[in-house]
Amino acid sequence: MIDDVDVYFARGCGRCERFATADCATRRWSDGLHALRQICRDAGLTETAKWGHPCYMHAGRSIAILGALRDSFRLGFFDAALLKDPAGVLERQGPNSRHADTLRFTAASQVAERAAVVRAYLHEAMGYAEAGIRPSREPQPVELPDALVEAMGADPALAEAFLRLTPGRQRSYVIQLASAKTEATRVARVLRFRARILAGKGALER
Repeated sequence: MIDDVDVYFARGCGRCERFATADCATRRWSDGLHALRQICRDAGLTETAKWGHPCYMHAGRSIAILGALRDSFRLGFFDAALLKDPAGVLERQGPNSRHADTLRFTAASQVAERAAVVRAYLHEAMGYAEAGIRPSREPQPVELPDALVEAMGADPALAEAFLRLTPGRQRSYVIQLASAKTEATRVARVLRFRARILAGKGALER
């Protein structure tokens, strides 16, 4: 992954084999990404690279992050549960996302059309950061798949390591196991995930 924001805009995030090629999604959406970058910088946000993407910070907090996929480019908000979203434009990143936190664009021209909304949401998020306000974090119970429960029962080291994981990392494994169509596949995935769990990583972490 890249650790220099300018590299992202010039060559991509470095997370896949399309890095630095014409097929990289950042090339397709270059104009739109640059327009969002300018809005974030004009808002007074500090630009840095996190997780291979341009991240914008204020008052010591991450406020927003840019991203590009084949079908769209996006501005994602951290602590999005605080945002009021009066324009009703925020979307969930996926079915397992707890809150709508993403502004999705399918044309570069949409950035100019939504510029006032983007600026308003950024300034709202910056205000929360300055005030030290964070969304309440209600614990979400995690229902463990049978394959994982049985594996943990037979493997104390695995059980101990899994219970030490953050709730978010635990949930990442539950989601991956739940998506398997058969119990045999779930059992195989638990075995494949064992080393990652022992290392304290989430299911999708490298």
